[in-house]
Amino acid sequence: MESSRPIIIVKKKAGHGGHHGGAWKVAYADFVTAMMALFIVLWLLNTSKPVREAIAGYFRDPAGTAGKLGTSTAGPGEKFVAVPTDDMLKLKDQIEKAMHQLPNFDKLKDQIEIKLTSEGLRIELLESATGTFFDLGNSDPNANGKELLTLLAEELGKLPNKVSIEGHTDSKRFHRKGIYSNWELSTDRANAARRIMQENGLGEKQVAQVRGFADQLLRKPDDPYDPSNRRISLIVQYQTKEDIEREEAPESLKKFAEPVAEETKPTTNSSKPSPEIPPAERVGQKPADNTK
Repeated sequence: MESSRPIIIVKKKAGHGGHHGGAWKVAYADFVTAMMALFIVLWLLNTSKPVREAIAGYFRDPAGTAGKLGTSTAGPGEKFVAVPTDDMLKLKDQIEKAMHQLPNFDKLKDQIEIKLTSEGLRIELLESATGTFFDLGNSDPNANGKELLTLLAEELGKLPNKVSIEGHTDSKRFHRKGIYSNWELSTDRANAARRIMQENGLGEKQVAQVRGFADQLLRKPDDPYDPSNRRISLIVQYQTKEDIEREEAPESLKKFAEPVAEETKPTTNSSKPSPEIPPAERVGQKPADNTK
């Protein structure tokens, strides 16, 4: 009887536990994010100061709208695709050493300010109450201004960087008769600085812009009549990627990077003669200098 009893084999399947959820994925994602932030901080600590300032400028103005509003004394200014290097710091030291050779440096040192900004090396020539680099109400630099601008032209002319020149005034109204105002004065001073620098070493194609701001970008907004608001600003711009690529290109290819001038067609005489322009409108006559 026992030999005829059927053999029953019971197979037990191992049961799977309940669903553990995705909490571990959240923790892992937090860990990866923290590690990425750590590596970014370590990278920033090992970059140069201009790179850090450029990154900070991007987060202050991601849309780049500040570039459409001119420049401030801090220099947000133009929107450059810059490739900053530590060479700007070396240039700052080099210019400061050269200025020490000026015979009147002890009297001028408090009126010269050099600092690194997000758009380049900014050199400010500040005026005093009696005039330091320009005589009061005059658009032409005096002896001190010509000497310093000549020195700066010799140093900056050795570089491939573009240079912007700005003129600024205080808020004191210009009392010269006619239409001449702080706008004309700031622009004329910037252009006079450009002319002297290009005559003494600054390259013809180095000047990117010449701008006059009148009293719209005061150095001391809380004191609009302070003499230091009257100043000339020279901005040695960072080189763009396009500038560097153009310099590194072979001579045979550089001509393709230059803009091609359009051919001018000869103009035909019109049957109706153009009206004669009065001499007073053709040649602007400057009135006598004021006593500002």
